[in-house]
Amino acid sequence: MRQLILDLLPDAAPSLDNFVAGSNGEALACLHQWQTQTPRETCLFLWGDAGAGKTHLLRAVGVRYIDATTDPALATLAEDDTRAGLQLAVDNVAALDAAGQIALFNAFNRLRASGGALLVAAPEPPLRLTLREDLRTRLGSGLICRLQPLTDAEKIAALATQAAARGVRLPPEVLTYLLARAPRDMRSLSALLASLDRYSLEHKRPITLPLLREVLHARVEA
Repeated sequence: MRQLILDLLPDAAPSLDNFVAGSNGEALACLHQWQTQTPRETCLFLWGDAGAGKTHLLRAVGVRYIDATTDPALATLAEDDTRAGLQLAVDNVAALDAAGQIALFNAFNRLRASGGALLVAAPEPPLRLTLREDLRTRLGSGLICRLQPLTDAEKIAALATQAAARGVRLPPEVLTYLLARAPRDMRSLSALLASLDRYSLEHKRPITLPLLREVLHARVEA
């Protein structure tokens, strides 16, 4: 199923406009304000469970993005990434190794000195992370916002809204099946909806539970 979802991911890049906020309206407003206000805190720390939208928001702000799970040493981070006025986004900071923690500590100091900004994300707030103390202190010195996963009702409402924008109606049993069988983050669910819509148009058939099962079976077989 995971490979299936990867095959279905939509081309649309994450943006603040296509972020489904749910109960995270306050956190989203905090991000907007943090981006635009002057002066501002050097660091904004987003934390929350998997699927809450942390990676979406870090990618949506359109700045230099690094994922510590694929670059734990921050080897791709250049000093130019922290020059005056720039912003840097580092995802999954809990995965940083010793070298990466030193690199982020130094990057934080350069950004603070140059008027830049750092946006970071992790599953836990700074003080609960197993990181060197001086880095945890700096990450916890700015704004900290928790993101809450969407409820099933919020996901269903969001999918229904997306479907309506596409001019299609999703029967309740299709929505229930999607929530039961697909990864529960909105990006994956939206990808499945996009694939269903394409398949429905290509075969000139309405979206029904049998059609959904057919699409999933065809993808798995492929």
